[in-house]
Parts: sequence; structure tokens; C-alpha cells
Amino acid sequence: MRQFVIHSLAAAAIGALLAFPIAPAFAKTVAECNTEYAANKAAIRAAKQTKKDFVAACRSGTETIPATAAAPNAPVAYQQPPAPAPPPFAPSPHVGAIEAGGFTTDAQARARCPTDTVVWVNTKSGVYHFAGTRYYGGTKQGTYMCEADAKAAGDRAANHVDEVRRRRHRSARSLAQARNRVSGK
Repeated sequence: MRQFVIHSLAAAAIGALLAFPIAPAFAKTVAECNTEYAANKAAIRAAKQTKKDFVAACRSGTETIPATAAAPNAPVAYQQPPAPAPPPFAPSPHVGAIEAGGFTTDAQARARCPTDTVVWVNTKSGVYHFAGTRYYGGTKQGTYMCEADAKAAGDRAANHVDEVRRRRHRSARSLAQARNRVSGK
């Protein structure tokens, strides 16, 4: 008998819960309801509903947005024709090319100009550097090119005389130090 009473009470409680409307699982925020009101303001006002009442109904999930009857003689809004499709992608003239005659790697440039000298062009300054020098492939903005293409583009060679002098001075000093070590001075 005791089990029957417990089961009956549980069934009655479940029935009572199902009889009353339950708030939606995902209630809208005030900001969402305000946005919805702003989007349908004319229709809501035409139905003689205040903003406060609409937001309260929206929050509980029972809002209804009245349909507005369009005027029968209302002119149809002009619709702009769709934009033309963009032109198809045109591949660059050389595989791996950065700008006209420029390449991302030294090997790509050597394949393009096997008989010419490959240089690194600093695209910001318009100065090109030869292989083995300090700035070859080392500036922030640059590309590998054939020297003839770089000259044709108006770029100029860097002044490498100072760098060559430093190397000679360094090697002369290294030779002198090595001799001193051998002779014991």
C-alpha cells in the first residue's frame, strides 16, 4: 500500500509539472529582445504593444511579432543587379616569382638564369647584393633575381668595397696571429 501511495504522489507531481507551461530552455537576453524589438518596431507599435510588454513576453518566450500588411500599391524596391564575377586567377609568369623577374629562393632564380649572376635585390632600397656578401638574402624586403633583370628594373649594385677591405684586413690579421702562435711570440 505504501508503494502505491508513493507512486501515485510522484505521478501527480509529474502531471502537475507538465500541465503548467515551462520557460524555454534558452531564454533570450534583454539585449536580444531589444534588438528584436528595434527590428520590428513599426509592427509592434501598430499592434498597440509597448516595448516593456514586448521585452517581458520575449524573455518568457511567448512574444508574437505581428505581421504587417503591405500596402497593395506599394512600389517594389529597386534591387541592384549582382556584381560581375571576378576574373579568373592568372598565374604568375614564373613559378615562385615574387615580382617581375624575382624569386623566393636562390635555386629558382638560378634555374631561370643559368648563365647570369643571381643577386639579392633589396626591394625597398633598390640595391642588389652578390652571393657571399653580408646582405645576400638577408634584408627584410627582397627577392632573388638575375643581375641583368635587376639592372633592367633600375636597381643598382651595392658598394661592396668596404666589405672586401674588412675581409682582407681580417684575414691579414688572422695570418699574423697564426704566425705569432707558431713562432711562440
